[in-house]
Amino acid sequence: MTDHIQISTQDRVTFLTIARPDKKNAITQDMYAAMAKAIEDYDRTDDARAFIITGEGDMFTAGNDLQDFSTDDSGDAEPPVARFLRAVRDCEKPLIAAVNGPAIGVGLTMLLHCDLVYAARSATFGAPFVKLGLVPEAASSLLLPAAVGMAVANDILLAGRTLTADEAVSFGLVARVFADDELASAVQKIGQHVAASAPNALKFSKQLIRGNRTEIEQQMEDEAKLFVAQLKSPDFRESVAAMMEKRQPVYA
Repeated sequence: MTDHIQISTQDRVTFLTIARPDKKNAITQDMYAAMAKAIEDYDRTDDARAFIITGEGDMFTAGNDLQDFSTDDSGDAEPPVARFLRAVRDCEKPLIAAVNGPAIGVGLTMLLHCDLVYAARSATFGAPFVKLGLVPEAASSLLLPAAVGMAVANDILLAGRTLTADEAVSFGLVARVFADDELASAVQKIGQHVAASAPNALKFSKQLIRGNRTEIEQQMEDEAKLFVAQLKSPDFRESVAAMMEKRQPVYA
């Protein structure tokens, strides 16, 4: 378990806060395990009927802790990150994201599986996988083009474009934007409204809206195989080394 994931429940709304501000809320494997367990517990109990994910401070999350990933040799059959992404994908109850600042990498891709996404005015959205010598994850290579169109998805995934909060709304990644100091209270009210709604109606409506998930599951498997291979590649090692040495990567 880790102190960097804070969980609390009030009035049937569970709040998960990514709380590692000194590292821009970068997520380690231990943090992924804690996040996965929190979502799994939420989905199987009646203690809460809405679940809000946010970040501490002025950052949602900078994505994966690359140093943690580059040194992981646990050999888990299902690594914690995979467990977390499966939990987000398969959760039958409403998941809400309050994006309080930059959402990078998995900070963006997890949003594609959330049911309600709201952002602070200062929030930005990016997925620099190619820059890091990696490939998209969480079925983002399928879901992002479906959400924003192929041209914009390629601009994000291949060219490294970062979206502003207003752009994210215009492209359909975010439902609404709030002033930075209003986001938390606004999303809490939305969470309370969702939690007070008929639970089975929410569950079945979510099933209908999401539709058949077979293609998404297969895409996640295909991405994961390539992602793991790239983690062991010279490209990824060079990208991490360049980041540590504060220089531009040089790829062979």
